[in-house]
Amino acid sequence: MSTFIQLHLLTSYPPSNLNRDDLGRPKTAIMGGKTRLRVSSQSLKRAWRTSDIFSEAMKGHVGIRTKSMGIEVYNAFKEKGVADGKAKEWTKQIAAVFGKCKKANAAKPLEELEIEQLAHFSPEEKTSIFALVDKLASGAVAPTDSDLALLQKKHTATDIAMFGRMLASSPAYNTEAAVQVAHAITVHAVAVEDDYFTAVDDLNNGEEDLGAAHIGETEFASGLFYLYLCINRDLLIENLGGDQALANKALASLVETAAKVAPNGKQNSFASRAYASYILAEKGGQQPRSLSVAYLKPLRGEDILGKAITEIETKRANMEKTYGKCADTTKTMNAETGEGSLSDIISFVKE
Repeated sequence: MSTFIQLHLLTSYPPSNLNRDDLGRPKTAIMGGKTRLRVSSQSLKRAWRTSDIFSEAMKGHVGIRTKSMGIEVYNAFKEKGVADGKAKEWTKQIAAVFGKCKKANAAKPLEELEIEQLAHFSPEEKTSIFALVDKLASGAVAPTDSDLALLQKKHTATDIAMFGRMLASSPAYNTEAAVQVAHAITVHAVAVEDDYFTAVDDLNNGEEDLGAAHIGETEFASGLFYLYLCINRDLLIENLGGDQALANKALASLVETAAKVAPNGKQNSFASRAYASYILAEKGGQQPRSLSVAYLKPLRGEDILGKAITEIETKRANMEKTYGKCADTTKTMNAETGEGSLSDIISFVKE
């Protein structure tokens, strides 16, 4: 039976535009018949895995997502004196291991060395790729099937282990995600507002033109977000080749980044940085479940955070009454009352 770690976070953001839609407006969703602010799970996961906190803690165990690894490989071949034709052909053979290469484009001669979809490369795979480049360049021979097969490595990329990897053209490289992340959503209804702004030309002395040099408009909103994560601890350890110590380190980094890091959309305009005010962590082998239903009816009033904490704790208690224990053990951190701590939560998920 798998051990699941469930995290429930409440984080309040002031006026902001953390995650924009195709029109530049904050993303929203309808829940309980009311419009709520939303931050997508994709945006959250990228912000976490590229954050300074995660990068420093997991140094040497973080992958890179790109379509352009083939360009780097080609450049490496060229630096080693491999002829252009061979460099391109060998590069395409290596790139094809991770995805289908793009079609040739006369206007962009190197585009055919890129793959069509983003691929997530682990540090070990990147090392193997450039080791193969060295071997081929020194021997002046094309890669064999066995050479290319060696690129499939057991890896220790914690971001791949947590958030998964899917390569449609190379399913052998797929990794099932050990961490599921919900879209963060506000516990109350919201209205997206418009900010009309102007910019003044510092060298305009007003003698000829008193108007602004620039007029613009941007959208924003604020809210208290509920975020839910479900972690399959056993799968995480399996994805990392059984390295439990590394899995614990990854869990600690994930908890800290989820509590402290948000997408950086429009941060220079809004400085909307925030820490989680409340964290509920649950651990056990029971079927996981979100507690978003606690906010199906949007909260109202002045003490939204206090009400949100009461609602989630009440809903959890009622779930326990009707379904039985939904987790073996729990731990909470409440920055509103000063109870618990982030270090307590991190220790709990690592136990």
